[in-house]
Amino acid sequence: MTRGILIAGNESSLFAAAAVEASRRVERFAAALIPNRLSGPVSESAEGARISLSWNPGNPVSARSLALAAENRLEHVDEAILICAPPSVRKRAEDLIPGELEVLINDHIKGWFFLVRELALIFKERGRGILSLVLSNIGSGGGKDETADLLGPSAAASFKALAQGLLSGSLNESYQTLAFSSSEAGEDASFASFIFKIMEEDNRRNAGRWHKYGRFGLFGR
Repeated sequence: MTRGILIAGNESSLFAAAAVEASRRVERFAAALIPNRLSGPVSESAEGARISLSWNPGNPVSARSLALAAENRLEHVDEAILICAPPSVRKRAEDLIPGELEVLINDHIKGWFFLVRELALIFKERGRGILSLVLSNIGSGGGKDETADLLGPSAAASFKALAQGLLSGSLNESYQTLAFSSSEAGEDASFASFIFKIMEEDNRRNAGRWHKYGRFGLFGR
């Protein structure tokens, strides 16, 4: 039976690497990019294996529609890979624009909760599946004279806390929940390959754990 893979997240080098890895393993997979509302439309890959689906992350109805669309196009969703690589917002507090903040918080924080809920419902009903939460490497934010990134680290911390909560409550679930992070920048292709390797092991001992990638060792926690 062909695996149904859904990859969701914002446009990033890690998302692109995960899409390449998926195309090597299945004839087709579904992909949903978080809209880049503040700086123009996202670029779509020309990969023939990729089925691009629309997603409005801040809308719970859209999360449900995305999950159903992925199931309809793939016949079933067996694995979902959620990739958090939030954009940066380098502004002073007094320069923040409320409208922009609302969009960014809806898309890069709230949206993950809505989508996780819909995927959990699908996997629980089927009695199987793999939910993988992937945290991209987030930089420290430059030198002391550079304006701090007020969004990236905050969105990443929220995603990490969500992942940790899901891992803690996953041991008695019928589906597997995995979490991944990397300590290396510029290693997206190898990191993506590592993610798929762990998922393909389909080992219950891997569930409920953080799996960390690094050039000098691969280890779980």
